Amino acid sequence: MRLLIVLTCVLAGCQAQRPHPCKSPPLLTGAFTVSTQNEKLYIYSQFEYDGLGERIRLLEFGNFENKSFNYDVLLLFREAAMLEINYHNRTCNKKPFKTDFQPMGVPKDATLLSQAILGSSSGPGQGLLINTWWGDLPDKTGKYLSTTTEFGCIMVSTAYQLKTYGWTVTNFFNNVIGIADPSLLNPPDFCKDAKMQHSKEEPADFLSLFQNRK
Repeated sequence: MRLLIVLTCVLAGCQAQRPHPCKSPPLLTGAFTVSTQNEKLYIYSQFEYDGLGERIRLLEFGNFENKSFNYDVLLLFREAAMLEINYHNRTCNKKPFKTDFQPMGVPKDATLLSQAILGSSSGPGQGLLINTWWGDLPDKTGKYLSTTTEFGCIMVSTAYQLKTYGWTVTNFFNNVIGIADPSLLNPPDFCKDAKMQHSKEEPADFLSLFQNRK
């Protein structure tokens, strides 16, 4: 009987340690790179992420179809709008961005693929405990792989399939909890009077922001 109780406790402990889908901190500052399988698009970006107010600021440069670009954009999901900001010319283009806000983290329906140590477990500070998840993209348009830290649920990398680009890989780094510069999440003064500009091809997601940038 005692043995049965001990085994039950051990099994319960193992189940308690199994990773679960999680949400990243609601306020984050960091950077990431994006690269695509067909080599049409490469991006390096610094970001400010406000999961509470559903706002994201991206300050980036990249290469699309062998042409380089710089991009400064504020995504305002609750307003279904995006602001293309140019401080040099003090101009601001306001465009529709009718995309549902997706909080950073692991979706509830994700399946745990593996848990591993990134780096080494030989000594303190030499490794990082990570979890890798997989699942279906919205509307089952493809698959994704997502890796987060076990502690804190900080994004490490994502990989997913898109018809336009093939496999697309995003790597996150230099993440800091909190907003380094809150002013970046507010439109500049010269954007206050910006009027919505509609076009035939409106961005449907993050990567489609760059398809017409040549």
